[in-house]
Amino acid sequence: MTWRVTVDTGVCIGSGMCLGIAPGRFQFDESQHSSPVRAVTEPDDQVRDAAVYCPVEAISLTDTSTGKPVPLDG
Repeated sequence: MTWRVTVDTGVCIGSGMCLGIAPGRFQFDESQHSSPVRAVTEPDDQVRDAAVYCPVEAISLTDTSTGKPVPLDG
């Protein structure tokens, strides 16, 4: 199983929470919005935590094998 990680840049406020929670997995783009370092990743608790604690819920995780959202409740 792998996850597709997306950040809605129309919603992202550039708080940097995801960079702090999941270092090396998110970065700021030229507009100071977050973006994933890798669009597809192995399941990762820090990436899930970044999605859970994003203050504007801009991060989405999708199971690439099913196309369904990854549950964020653990």
